[in-house]
Amino acid sequence: MIKKMSDSLKNSGVISQIENPFLDYLGIVSGEMKEGKANLSLDLHHHHMNSWQITHGGVLMTLLDVVMAMAGRSLHDDQKGVVTVEMKTTFLQPGGVVGGRLEARSVAFHQSTTMCFCDGEIWSGDKLVAKAMGTYKYLRSLKSKAGLVKMGGSD
Repeated sequence: MIKKMSDSLKNSGVISQIENPFLDYLGIVSGEMKEGKANLSLDLHHHHMNSWQITHGGVLMTLLDVVMAMAGRSLHDDQKGVVTVEMKTTFLQPGGVVGGRLEARSVAFHQSTTMCFCDGEIWSGDKLVAKAMGTYKYLRSLKSKAGLVKMGGSD
């Protein structure tokens, strides 16, 4: 179960107390996460690029998914986990090149007892690169690895 993050963790660039090797590999750095708002950044490297040497759409969608989940989680003092139920993304223009930096921002605009609804944006300098809307379900607790494998997940 995710425990309440200390202020030092919230400001340290750590996205979660739970290890996430994929986000670590990408190099995503957490910014602020409070009161239904969140932001994060990514310095772009060669492994973030597609065959046209611009940021891969999957990297952009990952940034949007993570920042919107953070905004939803920030509405709870206990930093409940969330899972993505639905996400719609619109790509507006190329998302940056090696050496650039992307900034992702999100706001949770509505919540119920079990779900939250968020908007997200990615910016490259003063250029709006992509927008998204997502629906997230709050989790009471995170499943154990054994429980996930039993449900059909893999290790």
